[in-house]
Amino acid sequence: MNTDDLSWQAGNYGGLAPRKVDLLLEHGHLDLVIQAAEERGEWFCAKRAAQELCRSGEFVQALELMEPFVAAGWRPALLVKAEVLLRAGRTDGALDLVRPDEEGRTSQYVCRDFAELLVKAGRVDEAIDLLVPHLEGWWIQSVLVDITEGQGRDERVLKLIASCADAARQALETNRGGLIDEEALVLQARMLERMDRVDEASRVLGADIAAKRYGTQNTLTAYAELLSRHGQLDDLRKLASGEHAHTVLDVFADALRDRGRPAEAETVMRDAIAADDWVGYRAWLSSRLLQDGRLEDAITVAEPGFSWYDCSNLLAPLVYLLFDRPEELLHLLDHPLTVPHHDHEEFQHSWRAFALASLGRTEEAIAVVEAHPDPWTDPRLVRAGLLNAAGHLDQAAAELRAAGTAEAREDLFEVLVKRGRAAEAVIAHPTVAEQRAARAKTASVPVREDGYSAEPPF
Repeated sequence: MNTDDLSWQAGNYGGLAPRKVDLLLEHGHLDLVIQAAEERGEWFCAKRAAQELCRSGEFVQALELMEPFVAAGWRPALLVKAEVLLRAGRTDGALDLVRPDEEGRTSQYVCRDFAELLVKAGRVDEAIDLLVPHLEGWWIQSVLVDITEGQGRDERVLKLIASCADAARQALETNRGGLIDEEALVLQARMLERMDRVDEASRVLGADIAAKRYGTQNTLTAYAELLSRHGQLDDLRKLASGEHAHTVLDVFADALRDRGRPAEAETVMRDAIAADDWVGYRAWLSSRLLQDGRLEDAITVAEPGFSWYDCSNLLAPLVYLLFDRPEELLHLLDHPLTVPHHDHEEFQHSWRAFALASLGRTEEAIAVVEAHPDPWTDPRLVRAGLLNAAGHLDQAAAELRAAGTAEAREDLFEVLVKRGRAAEAVIAHPTVAEQRAARAKTASVPVREDGYSAEPPF
């Protein structure tokens, strides 16, 4: 076990990824999760197992499970160990374990982690003090608001956030058009709202909108959602009727639906389409019609966008909403108004195959794959996935065993767990070393301290 392997697991969801660990736990296999953590150095297994052990009061075993990861110098394991100690009632030991030194206090990430632990230990003021030097960053402002909710420190937090918001307003006034960190405006309104000062929150954020003291749609959307949450529909209607319609008309329409007025919401959006045939209006209306079971109406609304490019394409969003309604998905794909996905016609082959398999029409699904092999990196895995979707688990397992690749063995894991052969599934799953070797062709990229890529695409 070493930090390089552990970092790779965390950054690539390697080893037994969280979804697979959850699958084991859902089937009652905590013992296998613990075993995989101990014998294979599986980080996600260790983390989840420690959480489960704490729930049952098995703190000693949880600490023992973490120890090899802590010994390897893996900081996330140190944080989990501190959580275990805290839950075991050993507060001072937990805090001393991860208390930052002077250098650590210069790191936003280190301070964020320790502040969260301090709040859980009931030392809220210490947590706030720790974050104050870092409040020039919007995300630390957001952390401050998040971790102090329900902790009885709203007045103090509001004062800090209001100061940040005033600084943002001044910057927005003097540097219009520049890139300004304006999240504090929204956070101030959020604080006022959670303190039951809704009118003040609406007034303050509304004044920023009216004075155009904002640079991103996020602030505008946050204001619209605030009005929606508190039933201020007249103000929301005015906001959505002018220059901001592309950004917030959907918020107004959803507010109408939420209040039992779906016909009025539909009329609002149809009128908008008639006046300004913008893709966003069609996207909203078609998805809501589909949610209401009106597939034909949804197709009619979305059809002009079926052949548009990538993010503007309106076929894919309908398809995704129909994944659990395969008969309707096939109807959509076979509809005379449906045209191939722009520059991505191969998507329709995978959608059709999935729908057929979900209906138990496995041979037809596989025939689609065999007739259109180009989109598939490995048709054997696709066939196995279709057999799995159709409930033919033994055939799916046989297909994956025959393929024998690391990716096939990853897919085999889920099939075997479903078949009640969880121990065999863990053995079949490739080790971290095998996964790394199999994925070595993909160039690695440096990551930031928070684990995200330091280079685009982020």
